[in-house]
Amino acid sequence: MDAAGLTLTTDMMLVLGLVAFTVLMLVLEWIRADVVALLVIVAIGITQLMPAEQLFEGFAGNAVISLIAIMIMGAGLDRTGVLSRTAGLILRLAGGVETRLGLLINAIVGGLSSIIQSQALSALFLPVVSRVSARTGVPLKRLLLPMACMILAGTNTTLISNSPLILLNDLIVSANRNLPPGAQTIETFSLFAITPVGVTLLLAGLAFFATVGPRLLPSDDDKQKVTPGRTESYFAETYGIAGEVLELIVTAESPLVGMSIGEAEQLQGAPLILAIKNGNESRLAPPSDQMIWVGTVLGVLGAREQVGEFAQNQLCRMSTRLRALGDMFNPSRAGISEAVVPPSSHFVKQPIGELRLRKRYGISVLAVHRGDQVFREDLRKISLRAGDTLVLHGFWRDLAMAAEERDFVVVTDIPQEEQRPAKLWHAVAFFALALGLGLFSGIKLAVALMTGAVGMLLTGVLTMDEAYRAINWKTVFITACLIPLGWSMDSTGAAAWLAQEIMRYLGDMPQWTLQASVALLTLLFSQVMSNVGATVMMVPMAINIALASGGNPALYAMVVAISASNTFLIPSASPVLLIVAGPGGYRTKDFARVGIPLTLLLLATMLVAVNLLFHWRH
Repeated sequence: MDAAGLTLTTDMMLVLGLVAFTVLMLVLEWIRADVVALLVIVAIGITQLMPAEQLFEGFAGNAVISLIAIMIMGAGLDRTGVLSRTAGLILRLAGGVETRLGLLINAIVGGLSSIIQSQALSALFLPVVSRVSARTGVPLKRLLLPMACMILAGTNTTLISNSPLILLNDLIVSANRNLPPGAQTIETFSLFAITPVGVTLLLAGLAFFATVGPRLLPSDDDKQKVTPGRTESYFAETYGIAGEVLELIVTAESPLVGMSIGEAEQLQGAPLILAIKNGNESRLAPPSDQMIWVGTVLGVLGAREQVGEFAQNQLCRMSTRLRALGDMFNPSRAGISEAVVPPSSHFVKQPIGELRLRKRYGISVLAVHRGDQVFREDLRKISLRAGDTLVLHGFWRDLAMAAEERDFVVVTDIPQEEQRPAKLWHAVAFFALALGLGLFSGIKLAVALMTGAVGMLLTGVLTMDEAYRAINWKTVFITACLIPLGWSMDSTGAAAWLAQEIMRYLGDMPQWTLQASVALLTLLFSQVMSNVGATVMMVPMAINIALASGGNPALYAMVVAISASNTFLIPSASPVLLIVAGPGGYRTKDFARVGIPLTLLLLATMLVAVNLLFHWRH
């Protein structure tokens, strides 16, 4: 296709319209991101911008299967205790020194992010870093943001854990089908082809946080996380959840008789109702429709004076000793914890009352922290947002089971479900096998990684049900549905037309300037939409700019994929940053103060490293 004289066609306008629609919806969030992706793939099919037989190939594409396999293997590594051992290693090596502690955490997560998907790694490491912070006294605020940034920087080390880089080969294959006559076919990248660039970026990031970074990080520690042993003082100071657990016995004269838990909680001066015993049946987090009868025992949390006044007004007997419910409040079995709502959660935009957390999971929500605000009243009416921190009470077992659905990430160091340390070497062996097949054999990356995942399943590292729960299906759907949008930009010539228009203004610029322009444009897109979406839209355009300017198309494609992951400026631009925003108590200016210089440093480092890599190869 000759890009020099392209004219805008109807098909090109349709594709560009879909691109504009996708960007707008992902920015405004009027429609869920996965629904937007499904709308896009249906629109491509209806308008026949692609043959119907190719439309859903993304679901079976190399990128999507690789993502699924990585999620399963990441869960297997976690279940066998790899990360718990990592926390112990960090504590032993750091010796409580903050600078050494930060460097170790950043180096370890940066290395692990090359083989574990970034969002999963940040969720897995939150409790690890919380534990380290609690044991050393180093404020969590000074550990989480550097950790998140190094996770994002480290994903550029391989084609294993970074969604844009995983997508890259599929987009290059699509571009090869639509190259102009006489153009040389673009080579796809091997598993570790990008490693020299990624290692350089990781080292630059580590140097940044070892020198300049500490002066830019917030210094107060009012959001420091703790272990359950320090729960009472911590939650009282941070959320105003003070007092002690007491028992109220409902008498025959009490007006509470015949009321539901929800009605009792609406009474003036009512304490937090955490447990109930009717007859021989006891439970934590009673649902709002649970009825109160004569003889019912309520486990409540509040100041003794407040609870005493409420008991007097409602004609109940108050007991300061937990006679009926003592076992339910055993710290080894239950307690208060914190959890963060990730961007992929089904809880986002849902009122707490409609989630029915008490009935479904046996968990009570005691407070919600958002930005600088703490909500403790009328919690049932509060609609949750990504990044909200929930203060929860329940059995550790119930909390762990609820967390497996990945609608929230527990960040307090709580007793976890039974691990499988005996399977550790099985998990490590099959992970190493997957990497070996991907690196040293001619087997496709998706097949190599799925071999490792299946090996973990066969050897009992994970059950099949656990593997299903480990997969973030929202990410899978978004990736699979947006791939055809990139293909359509190639096949209709829309990417070539955009490149032609850009070259009219930048055609006389040197290669470094063009590469920097592409990188900055990708970075801008990735701040307002997903990095997958930014990659899908920018790679075809970047390849055509390279062809028109005499540059290396593979180099330009790599610049796009790395720039799409360079999202340190605002928390909403990256799920990894959103996950740490609540627990760290960060404000938007905290991200900007650290993110702007780090972004500029890594952008310049990336351009130099990529050009040196391709110069050395050729």
